[in-house]
Amino acid sequence: MEHLWSPWRAAYVTDEHRHTSTDCFLCSAAEEGADDAEWLVAARFPSTIVVMNRFPYNAGHVLIAPKVHEGNLARLTDAQSQELMTVTRLVIRAIEDEVRPHGCNIGINMGSAAGAGVPDHLHVHCVPRWNGDTNFMPVLGETKVISELLPEMRERIAQAIARVRV
Repeated sequence: MEHLWSPWRAAYVTDEHRHTSTDCFLCSAAEEGADDAEWLVAARFPSTIVVMNRFPYNAGHVLIAPKVHEGNLARLTDAQSQELMTVTRLVIRAIEDEVRPHGCNIGINMGSAAGAGVPDHLHVHCVPRWNGDTNFMPVLGETKVISELLPEMRERIAQAIARVRV
């Protein structure tokens, strides 16, 4: 029997990283002076942050979030929502440049009923996809194979964002 090790998933399975509005990991990551490596922050903008998803669907899965703790896109200011979309476009270019996916899933789950894991803090998912990246593992084994460690991918994405940002 083969073993697939993914110890970082233990926190997810044991509920350690589930947050309430008073303990929001996106707000913690957005705080001035927060350790970018610890919080997996790939980039900071005036009102937006880019954070690696700690429980990714694929390598390079990032979350783009406003720094303000708000769960509804319609309640962001025009400037906040504009920057959120501008940064999302920049992140797509960075991911395309760095990890060369065949496509990307881009989406916002707004509210628990829509599947939001953090319903009180809006965020955009950007998930790189490759032809053939879905196989028998998620279907039969209920396991997703992620090909690169989060700290290394955070550094690659951060460097790619810095390259396309200029």
